[in-house]
Amino acid sequence: MAETVTESGTTSPGLLASLDPLLREWLPRQRWFAGKGRPVTGFSLVAATELLPVSARLGLYHVLVRAHQPSVPVPGAVAHPADCYQLLIGVREALPPRLAPALIGHVARGPLAGRTVYDALHDTRPAEVLLEALRSRARIGGLRFDRDPHQEIRPGLVPRMVTAEQSNSSVVYGDTFILKLLRRVVPGVNPDLELPLALAREGCARVPAPTAWIRADLGEISADHPEPYVLGVLQPFLQGAADGWELALRQLAKHEDFSAEARALGRATAEVHTALARALPTVTLGHAQVEPLAEGMRERLDAAVQAVPALRPHAPGLRTAFDALSALAAEGHTWTAQRVHGDLHLGQCLRAPSGDWSVIDFEGEPAKPMAERRMPQSAVRDVAGMLRSFDYAAHSADPPDPDWAHACRSAFCTGYAEACGRDPRTEPVLLRAYETDKAVYEVLYEARHRPDWLPVPMAAIERYATSDLI
Repeated sequence: MAETVTESGTTSPGLLASLDPLLREWLPRQRWFAGKGRPVTGFSLVAATELLPVSARLGLYHVLVRAHQPSVPVPGAVAHPADCYQLLIGVREALPPRLAPALIGHVARGPLAGRTVYDALHDTRPAEVLLEALRSRARIGGLRFDRDPHQEIRPGLVPRMVTAEQSNSSVVYGDTFILKLLRRVVPGVNPDLELPLALAREGCARVPAPTAWIRADLGEISADHPEPYVLGVLQPFLQGAADGWELALRQLAKHEDFSAEARALGRATAEVHTALARALPTVTLGHAQVEPLAEGMRERLDAAVQAVPALRPHAPGLRTAFDALSALAAEGHTWTAQRVHGDLHLGQCLRAPSGDWSVIDFEGEPAKPMAERRMPQSAVRDVAGMLRSFDYAAHSADPPDPDWAHACRSAFCTGYAEACGRDPRTEPVLLRAYETDKAVYEVLYEARHRPDWLPVPMAAIERYATSDLI
């Protein structure tokens, strides 16, 4: 496939040929690479932009590249035959020791022959280039750096990359801002920018308002890319905030009650849902909409059973959750659907030193198509995700503490009802279906990525197959 190259200077059309053999080895090892389990058969360049000239001591390329893989996945894998990835490629004669973990490789041929390339987000100067481009609202090739004119970005903020494992990459600037760079990108509106902007317009303080954002607008360069790509979002950094998952595990380790935190988190979640319902359209889900939803849950269960045989004895019991939802919809029951978080769990929540909770990361489940992530859904889906997260935390402890999980689940629903007047427990059929579907997903994920964790969701599966939830 021919290369599409956007340029701020002169970008050699042989760039991808230089990088290809190195990326084949390096890319599949990254936490955010979606196509694990299948070989990379080739790359095609979507766009490459020179941000710092390679002729200098330090060169920098912004690269959008498609990784081509076999269309038939291994059992249980998600098919992404040509995912597009965002890379920041640094170019040096040699890497200093501090950048050793960022090494991609040593280039043997092409325009970069003899140079060393690495993941530039680990390096101070490339991270500074990104912030300055956002501050100045730069236009470089097809890259568009934009920001809220009412928020100031001071120059000179010192960057540091967040090294915690995550599905994207983040850089913190002087404890003032955090830049989240999406790694696997798709064209069109991205909820990770769309929803926080909508919530900011509603004055919802539970979600940090976007300060600036990066897009790739390639439509002017190639008719093959009519829609822009959202590449990154800069938001205020919540200094001193505690990750909800880590906070919960610490409380568990000390055998301390977490129900007050869970109740406050329930109130915060309801406030976000209420603001989203004001900001964006809502729809009514009747039988015609709910039956495909339930059938999708059945299909995911069937696929998971094929990939994880341990699920097979529980499948009939799990299926009753989805059949009950179909039956209720057939009787004429309806539900309200709205925009939701889409992947809510304790790790997507931060508690400030003041005790206030914030909700982050509105990208949704990365494995799902963007159109599906942006569809209105029942807010109960987010609730189910959080309830599963409490259960996950409790069963990750040694020994497991199911009573802790039960107290947190109840407190969360109570707090949710206090804030919006709707208790999720009054929709037990819908809640059970969503929780069961989430647990099935967890089993498949753990079997494929973290087999040692498989007993955690399997413990829930055994309960869900024989009883109701709350």
